[in-house]
Amino acid sequence: MNITQTALSLNVADVDASAGFAETFFGYEEAMAADGFVSLRHPDSNTNLIFLATGLSTFKPSEIAGSARQGLLLVFVVDDLDGEFARIEAAGARVVTPPETEPWGERFCQFADPNGLIWQLVQWVDQPA
Repeated sequence: MNITQTALSLNVADVDASAGFAETFFGYEEAMAADGFVSLRHPDSNTNLIFLATGLSTFKPSEIAGSARQGLLLVFVVDDLDGEFARIEAAGARVVTPPETEPWGERFCQFADPNGLIWQLVQWVDQPA
C-alpha cells in the first residue's frame, strides 16, 4: 500500500466555526470548500483536516453521521507547548486544560473550539520508562 496523503474528516454543526478555529489558532489554510464542507491543510503536515456539516446527505454511511465530538481529541505534537499555549490563550481560545505533565512524560494542554471539539497540544518532556 502506498499512502500518499491522509485526511481526518469530522462532522460538526458549524463547519465555518471549526474551520475558523483551525485557521486562527493552529495555522491551517483552506484547500477547498463547498456548502457544508471545508478541507484544510497545514503547511507543516501532509494531513488534511475536513469538516462536514452534521446531517450532510452525502455522508456515507448515513447511520453514523452524528457529531464527531463524543470522545474525540485532536492531538498535535509541538516543540514548545508552553509558548504555543500562551499564544493561543492570549488570542482568545477557550482553555479546557492548562498545561500539565503526566507521570509518563507527556506535557499537554487542551482548548475547545466553538463546536466543542477538543484540540490538544502535546510535548514529550521525558520519555516513558
